[in-house]
Amino acid sequence: MKGQILGVDGKKMKEMELPAIFETPLREDIILKVFNTIKDYQAYGSYILAGKDISASSKQRHTRHKWKTLYGYGISRVPRKSLGRRGDRFSWIAAFIPGVRKGRQAHPPKPTKNKGIINKKEQRIALNSAIASTASPKVLLEKYSLKLENLPIIFVSEILSKKPKEFENILKTLLNFSELSTRKVRAGKGKLRNRKYKVSKKILLIVSKDEMKQALRLKNTGVDISNTQQLSVLNLATGGKPGRIAIYTEKAIQELANRK
Repeated sequence: MKGQILGVDGKKMKEMELPAIFETPLREDIILKVFNTIKDYQAYGSYILAGKDISASSKQRHTRHKWKTLYGYGISRVPRKSLGRRGDRFSWIAAFIPGVRKGRQAHPPKPTKNKGIINKKEQRIALNSAIASTASPKVLLEKYSLKLENLPIIFVSEILSKKPKEFENILKTLLNFSELSTRKVRAGKGKLRNRKYKVSKKILLIVSKDEMKQALRLKNTGVDISNTQQLSVLNLATGGKPGRIAIYTEKAIQELANRK
C-alpha cells in the first residue's frame, strides 16, 4: 500500500510505502469498548464531606449533677451540637447523622471511578484499527460527509516551518473548508463557570516525537496536535466512533513503521 506525500504547497511531491498498520481491519466494536473504558469522565456522587463538615459530639452525658449534660430533658442519645448557653444549661440540636436537618445521607453514591479492565491485545487492536480508519475514505464519508481521496494525508516535515496563517490556508484549500474549527456558546450554566464556549476541532495533526516542539507553534490554527507516542483511541476515534481527519508528517509515518 502506497501513499502520496504532499509538498508545502499541498501538491503531490512523491510516493512512499505505507506501514502495515494502515491495513488493519476495522473493529468498531473493540474501539468502542476501549473508548468507554479509558475515557475520562467526572465521577458521579455527592461531595464526600456533605453533611459532615460540622463539629458535633456523639458522646453526650446523661448523668446527674455534671456540667454540660442532657439529664432530665428527655433528649435522645444522638450526636448533637450546642447552639447556645443559659447559665449551666445548653440548647442542643441533632447534627451529622442521617435523618436530621442538614445531616448526611445514609448511603450516598460514592464519588469513585470504577475503571474497567482492558487487556493489552484489545488495546493494541483498537489503536491500530483507529489509525487505519484515518486512511479509509468510506469511514470519513460516513462520519463527516466528506469525500477525500489519496488517504492518508501526508505532508513533508517542512510544512511545520510554515507560518500559522499559511499552514491554515493550505489545509483550507486542500480540504475545501471555510474554517478548521467551530466555536459555539455553551448551553446552560457552564457559561458562568469559565467555560462559555465549546470548540470543535475536526483535524488531528500527527507528528513525530522530535517535531512536537515545532508543531506547537500551530496550536492556534484550529487543529489538535499529537505525536506518534501520544496517539490514543480518545483522539483518533472521538465519541467512540472511528474516523478522524488526520494530517501526518513524513517523519511520523516513518515512526509508525518502526512501531512494534
